[in-house]
Amino acid sequence: MSEVDYASLVTAADNPLHAPVIVIWENLNTHVSAAMQGFIDAPGWPTVIRLPACAPGLTPTEGAWPDMKNGLGNLGAGTLAAIAKNRLESIQHRPQLIDAFGTQTGLTLERP
Repeated sequence: MSEVDYASLVTAADNPLHAPVIVIWENLNTHVSAAMQGFIDAPGWPTVIRLPACAPGLTPTEGAWPDMKNGLGNLGAGTLAAIAKNRLESIQHRPQLIDAFGTQTGLTLERP
């Protein structure tokens, strides 16, 4: 995804929520580029927290991957996309699971 793609995704997620959004990013090249910094510095952009380099244990989505990948081995692309969407929706409707992914990192969203 490009910087514009990420900016569009974050903006699309932020608009209907009507609540503060915190974006937690690794050091992917498109997350740390000058173009992305321009989006981040714009008024009204959500809070961005950057994780240290090479820190998969601090990334809440790492806990979601085993749940997502279970049994996806040899599926065709169309089937894979439908199943992945279904599993993501299942995770979305289980807030306790989302909380657990964050808890396993040892991080908190509370400001120090």
